[in-house]
Amino acid sequence: MLFKIFKNTPAIIAEIGVNHNGQANIARKLVKIASDCGADAVKLQTFKAFECAGAYSETASYQKGECQNQLDLLKSLELSFPDTADLKEYAESLGLTFLSTPDGLMSLDFLCDIGTKIIKVASGELTNIPFLYAIGNKKRPVILSTGMGTLEEIEKAVAALKDSGAPETLLLHCTTAYPTPPDEANLRAINTIKNTFNLQTGFSDHTLGNEASVAALALGAKVFEKHITLDKNMQGPDHHASLEPEEFKSYVAAIRKTAIMLGDGIKKPTRSELLNIPYVRRSIVASKDLKAGEIISGKSVEIKRPATGIQPSDLQNVFGKKLKVDVAQDEPITWEKLE
Repeated sequence: MLFKIFKNTPAIIAEIGVNHNGQANIARKLVKIASDCGADAVKLQTFKAFECAGAYSETASYQKGECQNQLDLLKSLELSFPDTADLKEYAESLGLTFLSTPDGLMSLDFLCDIGTKIIKVASGELTNIPFLYAIGNKKRPVILSTGMGTLEEIEKAVAALKDSGAPETLLLHCTTAYPTPPDEANLRAINTIKNTFNLQTGFSDHTLGNEASVAALALGAKVFEKHITLDKNMQGPDHHASLEPEEFKSYVAAIRKTAIMLGDGIKKPTRSELLNIPYVRRSIVASKDLKAGEIISGKSVEIKRPATGIQPSDLQNVFGKKLKVDVAQDEPITWEKLE
């Protein structure tokens, strides 16, 4: 169900998040950039600040300098519900899947009311079991980020979503650090999550660059989420860990190219290899000029290029056969030339 909603597999989500700085015009520009770069979806964060944080919620280290506490920070980053609805309509007019992370019951209800097809759940809600039950009750596919989580916590979250009616859950491996240091990416956890829960997996990539997502794709990730920004130097908590437009374009290209390179896993000669086989492999050839009627022995033949004669694996079957025609030195011997 989930992958029928996206245009491609792997699916690439351009995470706008709060990089619009609370301004709908910036969000609109980022939606267009995501489309131009070849993303499959865009994602916002939809919230009312008072539902997310209280006055005593200090800012995290990557948020320092923005506001005195998270409540004030989130107030400055809110997009109105009408603006969000407009952005959904605009994204879908460009052929993008619209996603947004609800951070409270009001935003959850709103996103479902405007027809959001997939509910994306942030890592911070992994242990918010009552909220996960409310999400499951909406009976929509869920993409659940697992940053900061343990397998036990993921298990409880998945159970809550399933028990409350979510028809499908995809798990995103994630490290909640902006940016994520390379030694904390822990990409092998993708397979751990996939094998433990027997669910489709993806990667919410907060590292700098493309390498982590390329490696995650090779490990089996099917959905990718990466932050985009107009300018890394803009004021705001996530810009510095995001990709600018040309970087995001390269990111999408790297994922698409790697997906092609991974192939179908069946070991067989490719189209290009089939063309090269006659020139690169060897076959049985005459070691000297041979006359019709001669009996083939070990002294009569060698194994050389080209591969247009009898395969070397049939050498023993050639011995003792009689030639029907003359064969010049180095000329490939075929079955048609033998009695």
